[in-house]
Amino acid sequence: MPSTAFASPVADPVISDLSPSLCTMEDSLTAVRSVIATELMPKVLDIDVKAEYPEPFLRALGQAGGFRGAVAVEFGGNGLGIKHVIRVMEEVAKECLSSAFLVWCQTACARYIQLSDNDALKEAFLPRIAAGELLVGTGLSNTIKSSDSIEEFRLCATRVEGGYVIQGVLPWVSNLGAGHFFTTGCPVRGADGSNDGLVFLLVDCSQPGFKLIDCAHFMGLDGTRTLACQFKDAFIPDAMVLAHPSEVCAYVERIKPGMIHAQMGMGLGLIEACAKLMQQSNRTHAHVNQYLDDQFDDIDTALNGARALTYSLADEVDQHPATGRILDILKLRLAGGELSVRAAHAAMLHQGAKGYLVRNPAQRRLRESYFIAIVTPATKHLRREIARIEASLAGSVA
Repeated sequence: MPSTAFASPVADPVISDLSPSLCTMEDSLTAVRSVIATELMPKVLDIDVKAEYPEPFLRALGQAGGFRGAVAVEFGGNGLGIKHVIRVMEEVAKECLSSAFLVWCQTACARYIQLSDNDALKEAFLPRIAAGELLVGTGLSNTIKSSDSIEEFRLCATRVEGGYVIQGVLPWVSNLGAGHFFTTGCPVRGADGSNDGLVFLLVDCSQPGFKLIDCAHFMGLDGTRTLACQFKDAFIPDAMVLAHPSEVCAYVERIKPGMIHAQMGMGLGLIEACAKLMQQSNRTHAHVNQYLDDQFDDIDTALNGARALTYSLADEVDQHPATGRILDILKLRLAGGELSVRAAHAAMLHQGAKGYLVRNPAQRRLRESYFIAIVTPATKHLRREIARIEASLAGSVA
């Protein structure tokens, strides 16, 4: 292999010597809210309108412990698990969904590494990711959709001595930049063109054979540093492999429930923010808002039910990452996306014409809500998988 093939970076000694950051949930969330107030809230409009990437906020959030729930205590985690991940995301989403999505990218990638069998990779990367020293993304959208026969794989790997050579282009991966890393998965092609299974990898955005391409601009969530990823004879050493083909089935069973379930943090925060916009409008326009289909109490009641179930399932996912409750998780995630759109629609109608103002969050919340319904797994993807699983269960009973 080329002499330029990189090795796993050595963790900064200050970070690797970091003792486990054990704390209570509320103590941690107090620190998180403080960072949101000082680093995020003043920048929300710039993130949305100017597509500003909130790197200072992400770094500060990491330093405040906002990513530590995704990581085991021995690697600098706080012992609070995926419920902490969800609750941090929820707090961020109350102000800015772009930033909440970046929190999901960071913590999802951390969990993919955490749940791999690559102990050396955990030691080298997890303390740095948990502390916000290293920013990371997740490029598994194409992997998941292709595995579910929704689209074609955009990448392919060839097994070579000491690792894999990757070819192809991923269109949109978020939370990227020079010095960032991200996870992805793709099929391994045999010499005869056969599919030898999937390999999951951690990719260095600065490595040879890899290039970031800024090729798309969005009407919402454009501050998420979403770029195309081009692989041209990119060599990924075995040291950066999360799961080889022989390990993939068990690996996917471990990562998929938590990956999907954690996205509820975005929805819960957005829905609460929309409910508050409805309340705000009702201070002066309750006499006419009362004729709208959805009232504050309707959204608030649905939110409380979704939140309780989300926290309960989070505990189960922590205890059993490969939980058999995947159908419940898919249904809850679907409901979270649908309620997000419903709440944002109601908030916009409550706000009326002033909801169109650039500084009014109602129009931003509407755009954000559609992202929750579209991001992988999207509403149509979720409904398809739910129908498939339910049909399979019905067939087994028959």
